[in-house]
Amino acid sequence: MAGRARIANLANVLTLLRLVLVPIFLIALFTGDGHQIVGRIVAFVIFAVACLTDRFDGLLARNYGMATEFGAFVDPIADKALIGSALIGLSMLGDLAWWVTVVIMAREVAVTLLRLAVIRRGVIPASWGGKLKTVVQALAIGLFVLPLAGPFRVAAAVVMGIAIVLTVITGIDYVAGTIRTVRQVRQAAG
Repeated sequence: MAGRARIANLANVLTLLRLVLVPIFLIALFTGDGHQIVGRIVAFVIFAVACLTDRFDGLLARNYGMATEFGAFVDPIADKALIGSALIGLSMLGDLAWWVTVVIMAREVAVTLLRLAVIRRGVIPASWGGKLKTVVQALAIGLFVLPLAGPFRVAAAVVMGIAIVLTVITGIDYVAGTIRTVRQVRQAAG
């Protein structure tokens, strides 16, 4: 039950760790001129660890009774901070086109605002498509963070293309699901 577990639990600590890792990730990403190999590898490791905290905080919260209102509120903020800072950082360095960052961030902000707007009418759970989108986005960003060249950079671009398609499709699906839920709530209310 959200809110009944102690706020100071491992799931929430992992969520907060993800937030703390964001500026450390950015420092590593921008080390030197932003294209220093060691800095990029360190940034990748930090990004990967932060992504893993996202996986494990959710598992702990759901499976071990560690869900809290605090965690439910802060977790998506930590997610957006990590993904958003990585996308913006990569675009600032010229490694990722700004339009990619804008498309992904616009979807994330729109879905977050939509969630906040309809939260009183019911929660729309994350879909398998949304979860897949998150994994593919993280993989694509991780590949762009790594100092890859040649066919590996092409592979990173392909994975990012898939991430963009999933981002748009799941955004549309979320809007449609929200509209359905709101209509059902209104019909049930009379």
